[in-house]
Amino acid sequence: MKRRDFVKSGLVATSGIVFIDSFLGCVNPNLQDGSVNQFYEGFQDPPAEARLFVRWWWNGNRLAESEILRELDLMKEAGIGGVEINPIAFPGGSDPVGYEALTIFEDRWLDMLQVALEGAKERGIICDMIVGSGWPFGGEFLKKEDQTQMVTIETIDLEGGESHKFNIEELLQRVDPEIHSRNETVYRDLQMVRLVPKSCDEFTEGEDLMDLVAGGELAIDVPEGQWVLYYVVKLTGYMAVINGSPGAAGPVLNHYSRSATEGYLDRISDYITGKVGNMGDHIRAMFCDSMELEGANWNDDLPQEFESRRGYSLVPYLPFVLKKVGHMGNPLEGEYGTQFSMELTEQIKRVELDFYNTRIELFKERFIDTFNAWCHRNNVQSRMQAYGRGMHPLEASMEIDIPDSETWLFKDVGREYPNTGLIGRAPRMCNKYVASAAALSGKKLVACEEITNTSMAFMATLENIKVAGDQSNISGVNHSILHGFNYSPPEAHFPGWVRYGTFFNERNTWWPYFRKWSDYKARISYLLQNATPRANVAILQPLTDLWLKMGPQRDPFPGKWYPEYQNNLWEAIHQNGGGCDYVSKKIINKAKFKKGQLIYNQRAYDTLLLPEIETLDLETAQSIAAFAESGGQVVFIGKRPFKSAVYKDMLENDARVKRVIDGIFASAEKNVVEVPAPEGNLLKWYSELQDQLGIEPYARLEKTHPYLSQSSYLLDGNSLFFMANTSLSEDILVHAEFDVNARQTPWIWNPETGERLRYPTGENNNILKLNLPRATSVIIVFENNTEGAEFKPLEFTGNGKSINGPWELQLEHMNGDQQQMTLETLADLSTIEETRHFAGTVYYKKILAIDDSAHRQLDLGDVQGITELSINGKLLGTRWYGAQVYDLEGALKEGENELTIKLTTITGNYMKGLKDNPVAQRWTWGQSYYPIGILGPVLMV
Repeated sequence: MKRRDFVKSGLVATSGIVFIDSFLGCVNPNLQDGSVNQFYEGFQDPPAEARLFVRWWWNGNRLAESEILRELDLMKEAGIGGVEINPIAFPGGSDPVGYEALTIFEDRWLDMLQVALEGAKERGIICDMIVGSGWPFGGEFLKKEDQTQMVTIETIDLEGGESHKFNIEELLQRVDPEIHSRNETVYRDLQMVRLVPKSCDEFTEGEDLMDLVAGGELAIDVPEGQWVLYYVVKLTGYMAVINGSPGAAGPVLNHYSRSATEGYLDRISDYITGKVGNMGDHIRAMFCDSMELEGANWNDDLPQEFESRRGYSLVPYLPFVLKKVGHMGNPLEGEYGTQFSMELTEQIKRVELDFYNTRIELFKERFIDTFNAWCHRNNVQSRMQAYGRGMHPLEASMEIDIPDSETWLFKDVGREYPNTGLIGRAPRMCNKYVASAAALSGKKLVACEEITNTSMAFMATLENIKVAGDQSNISGVNHSILHGFNYSPPEAHFPGWVRYGTFFNERNTWWPYFRKWSDYKARISYLLQNATPRANVAILQPLTDLWLKMGPQRDPFPGKWYPEYQNNLWEAIHQNGGGCDYVSKKIINKAKFKKGQLIYNQRAYDTLLLPEIETLDLETAQSIAAFAESGGQVVFIGKRPFKSAVYKDMLENDARVKRVIDGIFASAEKNVVEVPAPEGNLLKWYSELQDQLGIEPYARLEKTHPYLSQSSYLLDGNSLFFMANTSLSEDILVHAEFDVNARQTPWIWNPETGERLRYPTGENNNILKLNLPRATSVIIVFENNTEGAEFKPLEFTGNGKSINGPWELQLEHMNGDQQQMTLETLADLSTIEETRHFAGTVYYKKILAIDDSAHRQLDLGDVQGITELSINGKLLGTRWYGAQVYDLEGALKEGENELTIKLTTITGNYMKGLKDNPVAQRWTWGQSYYPIGILGPVLMV
């Protein structure tokens, strides 16, 4: 289609959404459609389950009935629909101001739990509850056999021809991994000692020296040559619960033990049901937080389970598949131990992969399945962040009732968006796995620990938060649990008890405006929870190759990925107007193939992408061949698979996999292709691939942009598009052809106001121009309705008369101080000495002499804060994100007009100035001052 010149004048909605006329194009007449009227009432006033939830940190369990109820009232007023009760350690440096720490599950604590559960129910607030306290859960009461276990190694290079004597206790103490959350008592047990040549071209398990251990010592005579002493140590109870509250701190649970898991969970449900009765009457879901297990990899029966599942013994290979362990369970880098030939190294890596897959299976069976069953016995749902080392990032979430993910807020979000990597992305790489798992397993909710913020907790603006939340929705999230709301009584010294998270608190300067964002998010969530995400592309991530090449990663913060664009391919598909899901080998193997589609449950895909995959198991290779034979499009990116994943019968299985893949190319038509891997611009690469292979997007964009993305849904058969510009500085003009029913009309559903307005079009309803200013999103629903209130956007050219200084400023500090000043030129107040540490409200005032009252708009330009505009005492509106443009229709008079702009700042700069406040300094240390104020230019149009 020939591109038409974009009209430079846009149309601005009150929500900051800008639209321009439609143009001609093709449609899909086969889409089924129905009425969306049934969803409009819920969109206007979303129910509690669609509203924001918060992680409600019960800091140190310093609880009082009156404060619990006060905070519930506060959250209800703010539009919060649910809480996750989360007992946690008291934040360091905070003053408890006389509140006593209660012990979790003791009688007085249970009394407070009952107050919270009943108080929430009375207010229509939904309750979830974390299992135990902190993460991963555990407790001081755990017996040794129920505590987390790790087997790891130490190596010592030895010169041959000499005798050596070692003290066993000293050897054990040398095994001391850099654990982030150390437990006080660690049990060390020597499992294995072997002497192995320093260099090996043929595999040898080495000489077993355990029989030489006597009297607490190991004495050996080492033959001539270069040797390595390997010894394997089992650490039990090495890790403590991270930030566990009183009564649930101490050692972490052994998640690979079904009996330990059952005992721990039953203990909790016995306490709760003993107090409040049926858990399901008060609690929606029990939550399992981050699986940061710091290297846990063992249960005493694991060798037997390995042999039963893999068909050979792990024991000969155990020292060589283990790693020395560093921070957060990451393997230590560097060379140590025996130097194996390349061929032997490949074989050992496959044993290591078998070891990892065995652990994935055991974790699923013994922890995830046990957790699910316990939840259901107690009439609650399971909610879990089912990813991290030891879990399959896709398949583990499929078992969970409400799978959970993570979206973080960093300063680079909205400001940077490099071609690949994780910089500038608020959603963590786990989100797409979790959203895909929910879609594949038919789950309605995709939950998310959202706006997790440890680097700019008091510097975050509502605009920053909105941008991160919009990115989260694009990644597939539709159920946000904010991170978080701190239990903190009013008498706690400013800023209160702060455990973590963005400062969602009534003491925050912008808290009076929080409801605007919470309503916005609730309306989006309501629609997305009731809609079905569209996807015609499936991606099989090269997880096996990643694990073989670089080892399992610490998701959601992997240190390495393969290939470079591994976590960005899905983004490019959505940025090009398409939709995709991740799939796994197991999904492909269980799928049906019919008329060119890969069908799993209710999901169906026309195209399967395999990014630089080298390794496939035989069954998956055969399944892909069957998909291709049915007419499905298979795209091998950069490489063709040529080997199997297993160690047993390795060469035979490698050859069989290669034969199957070669056979696919030999027998297939144009539906099987191998394309070069992307180099440089991934967004452009996929755009060209999409056109080359005829992959049909749901919104064909004339021009893509890194900050522009979309997700397409079906709402009772009607096409729904959520589109977002997540740049904090750039406006984007979108020219899109939507794959919708030609008979339907586009309607703008405004998530800020709850309005639903018909967009006026010509004879073609499916092609629109949308001008999305910075930090702005839009919901478009194509409906059968043709009658109703018409959307009347405001025309805006972006040019106008500049309003210059002087400006009179009245500053009302949150600490009660007031000051006045005059600015000849608008500036960032954080760069002015007198206002560097200001937090509160600034009133910008100016008298305007108007000789033409027909001015239509006021554009405030670059604004760092939330504004309210009043002219001649009349409030014209509020802008808390995006283009700070106000409609002036009917507001001005000829002659003098009093212009007042009320600006609300962040809290963080003030915190930086509180040098004697340890909490303030802890949370702002090392951070730069954040810009505040109206920077302009201010234009009147």
